Amino acid sequence: MSTAPIPPHIMAIERPRESLMTYYVLQAIAANVALPFVLPYLYFRFHTMRYRFDTDGIHMKWGIIFRREVLLNYSRIQDIHLRSNLIERWLRLARIEIQTASGSASANMTLEGMEDPEGMRDFLYSRMRGTREEKAGTADDPLAAVMHEIAGELREIRALVERSRA
Repeated sequence: MSTAPIPPHIMAIERPRESLMTYYVLQAIAANVALPFVLPYLYFRFHTMRYRFDTDGIHMKWGIIFRREVLLNYSRIQDIHLRSNLIERWLRLARIEIQTASGSASANMTLEGMEDPEGMRDFLYSRMRGTREEKAGTADDPLAAVMHEIAGELREIRALVERSRA
């Protein structure tokens, strides 16, 4: 099973953008009365948040007292959502919410403070599809071959539509 190498700009991501701390401060101010409790929590969350992308999946960890670490394999990714509110868009931030087939309605992992959220989403989709294509390519299933061909043609159509819009 050969996997494509991870692009260097993705491998280089270890911490969220600095503007995420600005967003956290604004979020704590909006909490009003709870500011003395929310601000330290968000401050330590920001300063301890670490990301690592490797060939297996995404590693995310944060926390001081209650340390939390999440490893999510690319093959388990079911759905990816990109969300941002008005203030996040102003700060050029977005949350990338990643869901698995765990049965939970909420995201299993939320990547915050990414440089290029659209590029990260596309990278995750390619990894998610790549692991599924590798699994499908191992079986001699004619239906899988037809589905793979249809997917390729749809990608070509999408590229043509995007070129015609530009």
